[in-house]
Parts: sequence; C-alpha cells; structure tokens
Amino acid sequence: MEQTRQITAIQAGAIMGSTVIGVGVLPLPLFAVRAADSAAPLITLIGLLIGSISLSIVIWLGIRFPRKTIIQYSEDLIGKWLAAIGSFAIIGFFAVLTSLAAREFGEVVVTSVLKTTPVEVTVIVMLLLAAIATRNAITTFAYMHYFYFPLLLVPGLLIVVLSLKNAEPINLQPIWFQHPQGVMRGVLMIAALFQGNFIMTMIIPSMIAPRKAIKSGLWGMCIGGGLYVVIVAAAVGVFGAEEIKNLLWPTLELAKATSLPANVLERLDAAFLAVWVTAVFTTLLTSYFLTIYATRQLFRLADHRMLSFFMLPFVFAMAMMPQNIVQMYKIVELVGQIGLCITIGYPALLILISLIRKKRGKPVANQ
Repeated sequence: MEQTRQITAIQAGAIMGSTVIGVGVLPLPLFAVRAADSAAPLITLIGLLIGSISLSIVIWLGIRFPRKTIIQYSEDLIGKWLAAIGSFAIIGFFAVLTSLAAREFGEVVVTSVLKTTPVEVTVIVMLLLAAIATRNAITTFAYMHYFYFPLLLVPGLLIVVLSLKNAEPINLQPIWFQHPQGVMRGVLMIAALFQGNFIMTMIIPSMIAPRKAIKSGLWGMCIGGGLYVVIVAAAVGVFGAEEIKNLLWPTLELAKATSLPANVLERLDAAFLAVWVTAVFTTLLTSYFLTIYATRQLFRLADHRMLSFFMLPFVFAMAMMPQNIVQMYKIVELVGQIGLCITIGYPALLILISLIRKKRGKPVANQ
C-alpha cells in the first residue's frame, strides 16, 4: 500500500541535520586529536566526506525504489532469506547504537551535573522519552526534528563563534597530519558518528518529492557535519592538541571556557548542556525509531507503536553492559567500525545488484 506522502524536502534536511548533531559532539575533538593531533579538523572533514558518500548511496537506492524502504526492496533484490539477515543486522546495530548513546548520555549527566544520581536512572529516563516519542507516526517524527533543529544549530554555532576569541592560530598548525598510521582509525571513528544518515531509507517513501532527497539530505549532512568541523577547530585552537588529550569531553570544557560579551554569562556550560540534552534526544529518537520501524516492516506488522515499549528492556540491558566509561568508549569504537559495513557496505552491495539486474521500483506520480 502506498504510504501517505507528507514529508517535505526541508523536513528531510532537518531530520538529517538534527540526527547528525548528537551525543558524539562531546568527545569528538578528543577522537580527532588522538588520531591526527593539530590536523584534527582535517580528519573530521574527511570523516564527513565518507559520511556524505554513505548518505549518497542510501539516497540513490531510495530514489530507485521510492515506494519502499530498504527492508522491503532488499527482498526484491537478494531474496527473502538473505534480506532477512541484512534486516536483522540493521535492526540489531541500531538497537546497540541507541543503547550506547543512552549510556553515554547517562555517564555525562552523572559526572557533570547529577553526581549522586545512579546512571541507571538517567539512562532509563532518556530511553523512556525516546520510546514515548517514537509511538507517533513518521510525519510527527519529521515535525519533531523540524522543530528542534534550529534549537540545536544556533546555540552550537554561537558557542563556537564566542570561543574563537580565545583561540590561538598556532595551535592549528601544522594542518596536515604528521603520523599517518593512526589517521585511518580516527577517520573511521568520526565517520561512524554520521551513521544516523541511514534514516533516509525509512523516510524517502514518505517524502512528497523523493528526488529532492539527495539535495535535502546532503544539505542536512553538511550543516550538521560542518558544525562538527568548526567545533573541533575551535577546541584545538583554544586548548591545543596536547591539552585536549587530557580532557574526557573537550567540547564541554570549551563551553566552560566561553563567556558572553560583557560577562552576561561567565560560563556557557550549563546552557550548552541543555542544548546537548536536546541533541541526544533527537539522535536517540532517530535510532530508536529506525529500530522499531524496521522491525515492524520486517515482520509485516500493522503498526510500530506496540514495539516502542517492547524493545525498551532489551535496549536498557545493553546500555548497562559496559562496566565504566573507558570500556564504553572501546565498545563505541568497535561497534562504530562494524556498523560501517552495515551502513555503507550493505547498501553498496544492493545498489550494485540493482544495477546488474536492472531492477528499480515503480516511480511515484511526481517522478
């Protein structure tokens, strides 16, 4: 049955942008500096380019099959059973991604703000918010992202611009990496932060004009990814590469070191954390929605709302598995690199098969 097409190109771009700006913004400068020292902004840009290539592949597939999601058209391309394996991999990966994002949120909150609150409480509260929000239709999901996107982008840019007054250009030199052996690992780690772009496989069938998905998706990716690049550049410019290696969440420290003109606010970390909580919510909303929406389509259920609370105990259990922050980030790195095979390799295989077999879906009226 043809889905109701109500999502505009602007809303699709907002979904992409607010999904990209998420929990990973806090440790991002640390990941980049460990890999490339003062060339951290450069490898962040390379990671953004890899994410954009992944997004382009996903959207290309979506445009070839504008009436179906990847769960549905993969069955047409590689058969029901092989497609089921791929679909289970997608569902499992984004369930794990949701759990790790929730755990990282909990660790930041109990470390920085609610120091006597158990981490389990903060994790379950955020997961409950995501579960309740995902009970809505996909059009309401799009409206939520559309509403929150400016609230994420504007304060983030404001903090970066204000922090630049404390930056030293010498800290950003040399701009080219000096030790290539760790660069690829860092690039893959940063590219993994953009894997939320996979949500485009679910929203293209609901877009009014599916062919505009490439423009809106890349615009959203470039805006969100561009914010990542300037945050890394600002953090390296203010603290220097060696100092960042001693910070767990450099972006939070950057907000602490930034003040409004005339000392209206001497530190912006409280305001930044409020914005960051919203960013975490939108990212969790996307990954959790993708998990239950894909599950619904795999098992051909009439509605995805029944799955929102059914999946919650499993996601919460996975979130509590890491013993501490160090182990959590090791798992994040491993899962992110494995996930690239799912979010880049699997769609690339499908697009290759569709070209070889010359298969494409039935176009919609405005295509």
